[in-house]
Amino acid sequence: MHVLRTLHPYSWTIIIGTVFGRMATSMSIPFLAIYLTQVKGASAGFTGLIIAISSLVGILSSFYGGYFSDRFGRKIIIGISIFGWCGVFVGFALADAIWVFFVMNALNGLCRSLFEPTSKALLSDVTDQKNRLLVFNMRYTAINIGVVFGPLLGLYFGSAASTAPFLIAALVYFAYGLVLIFQFLRVKVEEAAAAGANIISVREAFHVTRKDTLFMFLLIGVTISVFGYSHFSATLPQFFAATPSIEDGARLFSMMLTLNALTVLIVQYPIVAIAKKYSLVLSLMLGNILIALSLLSMAFLHEIIWIAAAVILFTIGEVLLFSMSDMFIDEIANPDMKGTYFGAMGFTGFGNVAGPLIGGMLLDHFGAVHPIPIFTIIAFLVIIGAPFLFRVWVMLKGKERNTKPVLKKEHVR
Repeated sequence: MHVLRTLHPYSWTIIIGTVFGRMATSMSIPFLAIYLTQVKGASAGFTGLIIAISSLVGILSSFYGGYFSDRFGRKIIIGISIFGWCGVFVGFALADAIWVFFVMNALNGLCRSLFEPTSKALLSDVTDQKNRLLVFNMRYTAINIGVVFGPLLGLYFGSAASTAPFLIAALVYFAYGLVLIFQFLRVKVEEAAAAGANIISVREAFHVTRKDTLFMFLLIGVTISVFGYSHFSATLPQFFAATPSIEDGARLFSMMLTLNALTVLIVQYPIVAIAKKYSLVLSLMLGNILIALSLLSMAFLHEIIWIAAAVILFTIGEVLLFSMSDMFIDEIANPDMKGTYFGAMGFTGFGNVAGPLIGGMLLDHFGAVHPIPIFTIIAFLVIIGAPFLFRVWVMLKGKERNTKPVLKKEHVR
């Protein structure tokens, strides 16, 4: 309790704002795929493209979010991104043409890629080293608390049939932004010094990481696993809404979103505590396998209780994947290159781009009445990531790990 009382006001605002912000976005964004296909008549393939564009823009711009915050200051970038987000949500609410949704979701990815790394950097600036792990865990918990209630509110407000709930998201982020601006004016804090020498571009990240064979195998394996994870929010809602074997698929999907977030809150710390005792790479492999198996099972399940069991299995795989990947990167990277390695892991977002596209094309080709070929193909593509992660384990066990590459002066700007 003493530690909590010593946290900076900015930390509390960001953590509490994260609860309400994620609650607002999870009552609107996850239902976008259903709205586009069921109300606007968009094809599953084009809907997948609209969902994927947010991740693609985020990948292309995320490397520069931190750079802008270093160059222009955390407060300016947070202000621009959060109020820009308000405009994006208003755009979603007023959109009618399909192409407008494409543009809005692209801008959604841009705002997220600016706000997320900058808010994390601000948390780091105002938090003592010994308390940073606690603060970032509190933020992650806040995300999942918001996702517990958001889908239920989305179901109540009819997010699958209307874009009006996006106005609620706009109001929430507008209030969040006002509180932050008020604090910025009242509470002074010295921001971290600019670190321009450590900022690398996408091309330079490729240049550094491609020399590290172990890391490249890890990157490929995790990217494929993220591809599997992306189907939970892109392919599954479209399938649930369209399949004749499930009644009121939008309602079921909102329940599964809530179950997913609740399961994360319940199992996160026990799973991490157990998994840390074993190889981190084996934990990543297990996460990949569980995600593949749970997606495959969706082809054969029709009862809510068994679908819920598959979602719990999926969530355990998700926790193993995302909790352990960060820990593993921290373990293999040299201290002066951790930023480079964590930044390069942003390329795993290509999995979030490919997932909605491939899932949408499979739904278009086979139709929701034929789930077996759809989810068999998806599960097969996901499980391909396991051999790459197994190769990482073999390299570590056989002490084949090459010397960690040194970031030379000519590699950075």
